[in-house]
Parts: sequence; structure tokens; C-alpha cells
Amino acid sequence: MSLPFPEPGIRLIRQDAIAHFDTRIAEFKEELDEAVIELDRHFADLRQAARSRLGELYNSDDYPPSLIGMFAIEHDYPSVEPPNYLRQLNPELYEQECRRMQSRFDEAIQLAEQAFLEEIARLVDHLAERLSGHGDGKPKVFRDSAIGNLTEFFERFRQLNVRSNPQLDELVDRARQIVTGIEPQQLRDNDTLRSQVATQLGAVQASLDGLLVDRPRRNILRRPR
Repeated sequence: MSLPFPEPGIRLIRQDAIAHFDTRIAEFKEELDEAVIELDRHFADLRQAARSRLGELYNSDDYPPSLIGMFAIEHDYPSVEPPNYLRQLNPELYEQECRRMQSRFDEAIQLAEQAFLEEIARLVDHLAERLSGHGDGKPKVFRDSAIGNLTEFFERFRQLNVRSNPQLDELVDRARQIVTGIEPQQLRDNDTLRSQVATQLGAVQASLDGLLVDRPRRNILRRPR
């Protein structure tokens, strides 16, 4: 539901996805709380097992009396724009900060593009290899997820794509058209269809490989100092 941002711990999310995101996080929090409660019920037994295993090395101070309240999921929505008051206090610094944030967003676009490119390349490569390869003289076996994972990628790409690379958009659309309407069992039962899809995906794969070569991965995530 989010895209990378070149600052540790920060992700970009569409505004219309925030409500659903909050709902999912609330569900995860409930699951975590229930899991901690269940673990805490057995914590005394775990401490006793540690005492028996460690012998003289056991130190009770290494173990809290309870695990309740020691685990949490937290998130917020920080502003990544220069504060408005800076415009009045120091216009030059404000413009400098605007340029810095624009540079960060440019880096975020590159990160998103690179992540999408690597994922679609991996998925297409896997499916093409499964469809075109043979083992013991028979077509290789592939799971339904080889198609399902691609379909899920197409939907996520549609929702999150920042439309920064026309070549990538075109290749994703080509891959989508190739597998749309095709069920995994059809590929298992129909050798002609299997060969046709493998050939078409192979062409897409070659173009994706070209993009990966032309756009080497850069480590532009800023590390905390």
C-alpha cells in the first residue's frame, strides 16, 4: 500500500488509502496484543526453562516480570514539506528546503521505479522459465501462484505507479495482456498455448533485462547518522 522514500522509516502512501491503512494497522495491533497476552501466560514457564538450561548463568534481571505493554505497533503521518513559518523568517532557506524536498521526491520516484522493475522482471523470468523449460523430457511443473503473483503485481502497479517511466509502463501492460484471461490449467493442458505465452514473455523479459542494465541499482537510501 506504500512506496519507498529515501529516509529510514518513512513510506509514501496515497491519500485515498489512508483510511484502509489505518484499519489494517488497527487489526494488526489487536492481533499483536492477543499474541502478547498468550505469550505472557507461558512466560513463567519460559523463565523456568531458561533457569534450568543456563544454571549459574541465569540472571533473573534479564527477564521482565511481564511482557504486557512491551510490544507495540506505532505509526504517524509526518510532514515532509518545509514549514510555512520558514517562508517568512528566511525565504532563502525556505527555497533551499523546497529544492531539497523536491530532490527527495525525485529519489523516491527512482526507488519506486526500480522496485517495480525488479519485481516484474523476477516474476516474468520465473514464469517464462517454468513454461519454456523441460525436466526429464517433460514440461516443467509450475504453481498457480506463478500467474496469481503477476496478477497481484498488475493491480498494485496500477494503484501505486507514479507514471515516471513510459518504457516500464508499456512493458507491464504487454505482460498483463499476455496472461490476462489465461488460467494456469490451460497452460498445463495446451502445449501450443504454453509455447506461445513463453515466447511472448521471453520478449518482454529481454526488454526488462535491458532496462535493468540501463538503470543500475543505486543505494540512495539515506542512513541514519
